[in-house]
Amino acid sequence: MSSYQSLAGPYDRLTADVGYRKRAAFVHRLLQKERQSVKTVLDLGCGTGTITCLLAALGYRLTGVDLSEEMLTEAARKAETLPEAQRPLLLHQSMARLRLIEPVDAAVSTLDALNYLTGEKALQETFNRVYRWLRPGGPFLFDVNTPYKLRRMDGEMYIDETDAAYCVWRTSFSERSRVCTYGVDLFCLRPDGTWNRTWEEHRERAWEEAELRAMLEKAGFGEIRVTGDLRRTAPRPDEDRVIFCCRKPNNDEHKRSNA
Repeated sequence: MSSYQSLAGPYDRLTADVGYRKRAAFVHRLLQKERQSVKTVLDLGCGTGTITCLLAALGYRLTGVDLSEEMLTEAARKAETLPEAQRPLLLHQSMARLRLIEPVDAAVSTLDALNYLTGEKALQETFNRVYRWLRPGGPFLFDVNTPYKLRRMDGEMYIDETDAAYCVWRTSFSERSRVCTYGVDLFCLRPDGTWNRTWEEHRERAWEEAELRAMLEKAGFGEIRVTGDLRRTAPRPDEDRVIFCCRKPNNDEHKRSNA
């Protein structure tokens, strides 16, 4: 079963403690400090669209992109609660095959969406595509789970539950591939009082800071900064998540064909 095929429905209830509003507010503060006005924003790997809709409600025009049809279905339901003028455009696409209608002023990707790209070719192509669809001078802000966190998760088990869902995550980390695999058992309560069990697998790559910097530079990005999670200061050695901030130069000297 593919990632998020079963988990999409109860995902928001199971992740209620993530702190979406705090993360959206942090992204908003960074965008407000940009040297040029930001009106249009790409949310890459938008999932169920919580961050997408929070940013849209703050006045940005959002485009959300995700590979999971099930997650996008949840995002569409959420978007319907917004005034029509604020509703984001939702696109079913692979990150490495990103194609927008028009360039955007800024791009964001939150909650380790980019860790799900476990191959260097796919991640490099994703950075290339984001670069192509950003307007000159536009920022790209994203976070990743750190190698420290993903290695620490080896052999662990985590439980999330609500009244109608019970989720068990079992994790293993491979030093050879540097991939953390999550086996997810999900139990959902049926209307008749019985429980339905499904299973799906998630995989996240532990990307080193130097690797990400090199790929961003290869794509053409500059002014690359790395901070701790939801902070403007340098990451600690035991940081679970870090934030990358980079920029497409105003003077685009790199000629690429990333169609």
